[in-house]
Amino acid sequence: MSVEQVTGNVDKLRWFKSSYSGSGGGDCVEVAADHDAVYVRDSKVAGGGSVLRVGRGEWAAFVSLAQG
Repeated sequence: MSVEQVTGNVDKLRWFKSSYSGSGGGDCVEVAADHDAVYVRDSKVAGGGSVLRVGRGEWAAFVSLAQG
């Protein structure tokens, strides 16, 4: 599995929050993608929190399982 914590600058990525997220905050994640990976972060600490880098193949498998 190809998952690692990213320590570099990811501010230039285009982040998306789930359409199921309300405007009142709460527990949510944001994702962004580039040509070889998908990045995941906690939306509540977007400016300074941890970011995970997931390989595109692993992300596709996760989404497939999540959609059930």
